[in-house]
Amino acid sequence: MAPKSKGGSGMISTGIAAQNRKGRFNYTIVETVEAGLVLKGPEVKSLRMGRATINEAYAGERNGELWLINSYIPEYQGGVLSRFEPRAPRKLLLHKKQLDKLLGEVARDGVTLVPLDIHFNSRGLAKLTLGVGEGRKKADKRHAIAERDWQRDKARLLRSKGREY
Repeated sequence: MAPKSKGGSGMISTGIAAQNRKGRFNYTIVETVEAGLVLKGPEVKSLRMGRATINEAYAGERNGELWLINSYIPEYQGGVLSRFEPRAPRKLLLHKKQLDKLLGEVARDGVTLVPLDIHFNSRGLAKLTLGVGEGRKKADKRHAIAERDWQRDKARLLRSKGREY
């Protein structure tokens, strides 16, 4: 759980606001990049409440820029008059070299940009962790599950072995 701010308001000041847990399962993540998000005030407040969803989101190119598409940030219910579209595309902020590199990798076949999480950094700015991912086939997913189960069983065996002595 992300640390909460002082005052008991339940808002996230630093830490993860939304996470795409299926992203690492459905894709082999080759590289990760941290990008800024262009957000309006009520969107940031809603993110701080921890109610955003990026499970169905993806990053795509429009006019030479990267956009986060199909992410869901619900409207903030704190009495704010300005409304916004919950599923509106949101612009991603990257350095020009990073942008060119990512767009070059996406041009390759089978490579996609997977949003992994939205978090607040130590300065309180909303950031998106983007993963450069290659899609996994069903057999690869089964292998990943088997490997994870084996690691868990191995750790369990080693713990129980240590108790016997």
